[in-house]
Amino acid sequence: MPTTAKHLCCPPTLKLYFQARIERLASSFPYPIKCESRRKKIQRFLILPRLSLPLLWFPLIKKIIDSQFKKGDSLMITVDRTQWKTNNILMVSVIWKKRALPIYWLLLSKKGSSNFYEQVAVIRSVLRLLKEYKLVVIGDREERSTAFALWLTKKKIDFILRLNKNTLIKPRYQKYQSLNSLKSQPGARVLYSKVLVTEENKKDRFNLGVYWRRKYNNKQLPDPWYLLTNLENKQKVIKIFASRSGREAMFRDCKSGGDNLEGSQANTQRLTNLILLIAFAYTASCLAGLKIRNTGLTEYINRLKIESQN
Repeated sequence: MPTTAKHLCCPPTLKLYFQARIERLASSFPYPIKCESRRKKIQRFLILPRLSLPLLWFPLIKKIIDSQFKKGDSLMITVDRTQWKTNNILMVSVIWKKRALPIYWLLLSKKGSSNFYEQVAVIRSVLRLLKEYKLVVIGDREERSTAFALWLTKKKIDFILRLNKNTLIKPRYQKYQSLNSLKSQPGARVLYSKVLVTEENKKDRFNLGVYWRRKYNNKQLPDPWYLLTNLENKQKVIKIFASRSGREAMFRDCKSGGDNLEGSQANTQRLTNLILLIAFAYTASCLAGLKIRNTGLTEYINRLKIESQN
């Protein structure tokens, strides 16, 4: 749930029943017909051509972003892949007030990491949509990060892409070595300038930020962050990348902790449009929660705990 104030708003059915499953929606759909007929109506609704991300969602999310940011502001754009049971989804979101608002998503027809072409496919439309803003693209350990970084460089877009610890790099005047061979201590922040990344790329150099967070709540991250970037300020690089935690909260809200998309068995088209409905409900709840928080009433609101539903 986006905020503790969420339940004060008048949420859509998705948020009211917390289950983004066709069967669950059908049982909750207030229509005086048989349950099987309601299910079929919802299935037909989810394949309507009008449920188009560029035609329906883009104008709305653009208006919301314009209302929350000023033209020319720096926006943190995350490109993340999440595995929701059998559904492998690549999603682009904008970081907003410790949350992430979904902008565009792509269902991958495979398991595992996305490739360069899928990353470009999911980000290209977003770059056009938000061309009036200064964007920083944040990514997390996907395949072909170097190729994606080169593509963003040509588009004159700032980026911070996390690398796997076994990635090979070559600092100036040194031999190739894996990232996990770099010496790092918890709390240390280092920025290596002009390094080659992977043996296949022997021409283009990038900056590399390394940061290992200190132990927090008796928990220590197993590995440092290895951040491929074209930014120069190490403090800024680490701060921006840390802001991506908003997308983790979004995924948590839209998985079993909120809309329970993990239980959905819809096909690709229906699932894409089901995510669209979740995006509507989730974004509306975020905005409603912000409005209520600004009234100073959040102290009187309790976050409900939803029991697991089968």
